[in-house]
Amino acid sequence: MIRVINALLAIIGGVGGALLLFYVLNKLAEMLPQRAEERTKPWVFILPAIAAIGLFLIYPAIRTIVLSFANATSTAWVGLENYTDLLTSRDFQITLGNTLLWIAVVPAVTVVLGLAVATLADRLGAQGEKWTKSVIFLPLAISGVGAATIWRFIYEARPAGEPQIGLLNAIWTALGFDPVAWLTVDTLRFNSFLLMVVVTWGQVGFSMVLLSAAVKAVPVDTLEAARIDGANERQIFFKVTVPQIWGTVITVFITVLITVLKAFDIVFVMTNGNFNTDIIAVRFFNELFRNGDNGRAAAIVVMLMIAVIPVVAYQVRHFRAEEAAR
Repeated sequence: MIRVINALLAIIGGVGGALLLFYVLNKLAEMLPQRAEERTKPWVFILPAIAAIGLFLIYPAIRTIVLSFANATSTAWVGLENYTDLLTSRDFQITLGNTLLWIAVVPAVTVVLGLAVATLADRLGAQGEKWTKSVIFLPLAISGVGAATIWRFIYEARPAGEPQIGLLNAIWTALGFDPVAWLTVDTLRFNSFLLMVVVTWGQVGFSMVLLSAAVKAVPVDTLEAARIDGANERQIFFKVTVPQIWGTVITVFITVLITVLKAFDIVFVMTNGNFNTDIIAVRFFNELFRNGDNGRAAAIVVMLMIAVIPVVAYQVRHFRAEEAAR
């Protein structure tokens, strides 16, 4: 009950404080001459947001870049040593390789599966579509830690002869094979792919919702025209439907890509990066909180920011091009 009261007080205080701030700023602006008021009022309302962005986003980013050139305790400058040590480290090279593998696999598979569900569910009728989409969307409501816990039970392995509580090993042993510790099998990054399954399972619902809306918005006239011209359903889908929803496909792909770059909880809970499953966000956490190396942790964050910037820039350009084409 105390937590609920504290949450309500925080909401009331936050909203009330914001209203009071803007009320006071508005009154101060109204005290100025008319021309000065017209020029000042837009800045009065936008400056608090700019100040918040500067305090909570821009300043920490600049501070992180500065600390990436310092030693583990941030007491002396070491230049590019943190970057060179990381990039020449075999462990970090494996981490980068895993991250690139995630980037190559998860967004593409998520978009393909989401588009497939969005397209096929429409053919099941109103009730079938509703229930199918509800089931597919449900994992999105589960936290990353919750999803990781569920899938750890699926991948769980017990010694031979003991009851297998893991679903995968229960099936595997029922077929006459010995139980396998799936998350330790790093041959051809097999365990990394098992972790990708969890992320994909959670993100397909998001992909499906956006792509389903885009598919439903495709003009029926273009589909009918294609059928009259003799196109079959496959040709209609790939040559008529997909080109018209390509903007949404790109948006979903980039959104999932950014989610993958930030992925942390699933890998941390299931393997903590062991057995060659480490990715960049988990490596940052371990460097900062387990190894206590502020410099290396900051360098990892800077590299992650550099990797994200081109993706975000492309997304902004793509959005502007779509807006200009309307």
